[in-house]
Amino acid sequence: MTSSKDTFGVPCNRRGFLRSLGVGAAALAVSRLGLAARPARRNIILVLSDDHRYDFMGFMPGAPEFLETPNMDRIAKQGAHIANAFVSTSLCSPSRASILTGQYMHRHRVVDNQRPVPKGTVFFPTYLQKAGYETAFVGKWHMGHDHDQPRPGFDHWVSFKGQGAYFDPTLNINGKRKSFKGYTTDILTDQALKWLEGRKDDDKPFYMALSFKAVHYPFQPAKRHAGRYAKAKVKRPETMGNTQRNYQTQPQWVRDRRYSIHGIDHMETGQFDNDPVPSFDALYKQYCETVHGLDENLGRLIKRLDDTGLSKSTLVLYMGDNGFELGEHGFYDKRDAYEESIRVPMLAYAPGLIKPGSAVTPMVQNIDIAPTLMEAAGVPVPKSAKMDGRSFLPLLQGRKTPWRDHILYEYHWEWNFPATPTLFAIRTDRYKYIFHYGLWDRDAFYDLKTDPIERHNLIDTPAYRERIAALKKQLFDELEASGGLQIPVRRPAGVRLGQRKLKR
Repeated sequence: MTSSKDTFGVPCNRRGFLRSLGVGAAALAVSRLGLAARPARRNIILVLSDDHRYDFMGFMPGAPEFLETPNMDRIAKQGAHIANAFVSTSLCSPSRASILTGQYMHRHRVVDNQRPVPKGTVFFPTYLQKAGYETAFVGKWHMGHDHDQPRPGFDHWVSFKGQGAYFDPTLNINGKRKSFKGYTTDILTDQALKWLEGRKDDDKPFYMALSFKAVHYPFQPAKRHAGRYAKAKVKRPETMGNTQRNYQTQPQWVRDRRYSIHGIDHMETGQFDNDPVPSFDALYKQYCETVHGLDENLGRLIKRLDDTGLSKSTLVLYMGDNGFELGEHGFYDKRDAYEESIRVPMLAYAPGLIKPGSAVTPMVQNIDIAPTLMEAAGVPVPKSAKMDGRSFLPLLQGRKTPWRDHILYEYHWEWNFPATPTLFAIRTDRYKYIFHYGLWDRDAFYDLKTDPIERHNLIDTPAYRERIAALKKQLFDELEASGGLQIPVRRPAGVRLGQRKLKR
């Protein structure tokens, strides 16, 4: 036998033999062969939340002092914190499609939340399924609102239509609908744990996606957590104020969005407006209470894996599908290219595979999830998949590997939410350039080292003229090379929330 080794340190020709055995038989075989007692292929659990900010975890320096996330804190301590994780489009359906395909939005063509996935789209669980994995999806799908039927690539299916509800959900379980009483985050976790306990074939490796509705707006905590932070003091972000300092150099659309459906001055209304959005402080506290419930259920999952010994053979990856602004620049939403919108929380837990307390600092994106999990499964990415991302499994393991020095971001204007324009951005470790398309306004350029809150737009600063030109060229060169300049025009669908409050 040769001595070459694969990702997990198992000799390659022996591991090929072990793969054919399944996880249970493989464990016995590695013992007899004198190899490390590790399964040939990792079980994989992807836990996805909705609109969870990258910095709203208790161990993060910028987190609210009162926010409690003991389980996320524990995963960061005993696993890895991917500190610079980003999405390529900060919108639910496009981001989720990028996670499942490894592709930019302009390649998979899921550009809004209104329409289903284009025919012929293949998601990475299909490749795992064909390679012998038992697959399951539990939770929020949210790519098209029209149905909740099982999608290809999953042996087990538990989901609901569109956004669903925080309480008393009706779930489609393998084609049959069943109503439940209680808090949806709890119920989805119950369903995930039930599937883990009742898997049909223990010798097969498994992939499970647990996709929470939380913490999507309107933020609704479990009844046991409602009011938990009612007396907490909310620290408002510096860029929230409607001041000359905050808006002197910013594009005009940024200030205008304050008065739209996703703006602070749309929320902070007068007594005659009858606006259903709660006050900012109440919104902020409810968000934190909902995050706390999310953390509680993540802890339930990890505890079950530890108690049953499954954690020794399983890679758990937790992430948010988008970021979310809570007052920054006068916004409460995402979509734009500011840090709070495009950065997401990401944690990995895999005892024996990931060194405790690992900190991954290079920039990774949602397009990297599919190739990473496929490498962890030992399943090659077919050329036909046309993935734009790449595996960061070596980074999780502390191995040196060449990596990108910038990321790209794209968002297409939505008829339903017209306050945010089409925009493209390129971000390096220090600088960010944002190009706005289809409106008469200035572009944006920020130095993230000297101005991490992105208050001062330096687009007209002569000293940065050459750097801005270089980033602009690089952005458009890369978009053009991958087909990203073909902007689709879609027939209007759904409800239009385009009402704006008048400036006071």
